[in-house]
Amino acid sequence: MNPGQAAGIAAPAVVKRVTGPGRLEQVTLVAGIDSSTQSCKVLICDAESGRVVREGRATHPVGTEVDPAYWARALDEATHAAGGLGDVAALSVGAQQHGMVCLDESGDIVRSALLWNDVRSAQAATSLIDDLGSPGRWADAVGVVPLAAITVSKLRWLADTEPRNADRTAAVCLPHDWLSWQLSIQTDVSDLATDRSDASGTGYFSAAANQYRRDLLTLATRGRDYVLPRVAGPNEQIGETTWGAPIAPGAGDNAGAALALDAGEGDVIVSVGTSGVVSAISSTAAHDPGGFVAGFADATGRHLPLVCTLNGARVLDAAASMLNVDYSELSRLALSAPAGADGLVMVPYLEGERTPNRPNATGAVHGLRLSNSTPAHFARAAIEGLLCGLAEGIDHLVSQGVKVQRILLVGGGAKSEALCALAPSVFGAPVVVPQPGEYVATGAARQAAWVLKGTTEPPVWEQPANATYEADPAQHVRDRYAEVRDLTEGMA
Repeated sequence: MNPGQAAGIAAPAVVKRVTGPGRLEQVTLVAGIDSSTQSCKVLICDAESGRVVREGRATHPVGTEVDPAYWARALDEATHAAGGLGDVAALSVGAQQHGMVCLDESGDIVRSALLWNDVRSAQAATSLIDDLGSPGRWADAVGVVPLAAITVSKLRWLADTEPRNADRTAAVCLPHDWLSWQLSIQTDVSDLATDRSDASGTGYFSAAANQYRRDLLTLATRGRDYVLPRVAGPNEQIGETTWGAPIAPGAGDNAGAALALDAGEGDVIVSVGTSGVVSAISSTAAHDPGGFVAGFADATGRHLPLVCTLNGARVLDAAASMLNVDYSELSRLALSAPAGADGLVMVPYLEGERTPNRPNATGAVHGLRLSNSTPAHFARAAIEGLLCGLAEGIDHLVSQGVKVQRILLVGGGAKSEALCALAPSVFGAPVVVPQPGEYVATGAARQAAWVLKGTTEPPVWEQPANATYEADPAQHVRDRYAEVRDLTEGMA
């Protein structure tokens, strides 16, 4: 069922609420949707202040290949849990990036979508780099060097591995594009639309030039040409629901979170979720021939240079599971051990790695001795290893001219007290931890309010309370990690 139709009862855009004896408050509501790897979250917010009025959630199937129909079903469930969308005046969708959604001429799904964390396209990425001549040429063209995660690599995999499905495909879009289209009254694949932030993660859109590179698309698809979503401006309406609410262009998840946090230049956002992501707001596009920094766009018309790792909060999950403890006890153990864990180092490539590009790598523990063979040392090594990998991402951003004044630490991993406490010593900068929240959905809701207002800048919303962590740099932790990082077997 189309979620927009399911929720699309006629209703006023302004809701009246009783706020006291004899007092009525008129509230305009907007909806922000976050369709992430693991779940769908829906926030209904006050368009003026950003205050969350109600919310809902539903889970997604586990795996790296998912039928998009499950996303629509989860959106329906989350919408129902949030009390419906019929009274919202505008809405927007933020979602996981890079996924390959293939549609035929009628708009039907050709095959299950490959998600960003599906690494079967690793060889296809290498092939594309060879075809164009060097990583630098890709960086020059689109600011992104193909990796297994990037959509262009998945399209090459499709062309080479499933040519019949490649032939059936008429249009290619991303998860947030497809969900926005599902919510819209528009039905033709030519009505698909996206935004710069998500398009910039495909490998065939240049954020610097603000245009598709169709030559790279046809290179990837072995000569096939597909309908691509129109790339809308950051505050441009791309459609409307069955009850007449404008649909905002949406955003990739990291750009959505940056919009929610009102991040500016000098802020580096470190998100520790399923993946680990380091990004920053910049007025200039990134250009990294090494492929470490992706030249993505943000949701406001600027740029979002970004480094992504495959291994995020699940490193903490794995360490807690191995020690048979919860997050709280894992933190207590880690904080009871000395900095550097007396030489014990974990290289946390538990699912391969994207930065550095080592899809077949494995995790490893180095420097094990009788003196550091304790749960506390292991807990400390796991958290420091995760932080060191993210710190290298910050280094890559700095090499692209990013200024670091403070670190904004978000995501599920930020619930770990030890991660927050140890982060400033590893990152070498103050760390600000906003209170837990659904920042991708909040960013989407803020964008919806922006489209509703029609202003040149997004509305000013209340920012969440935060905690600040500071500590002296522990360079010896970084140095020891660098010594052993490349000793891990299975890196090829």
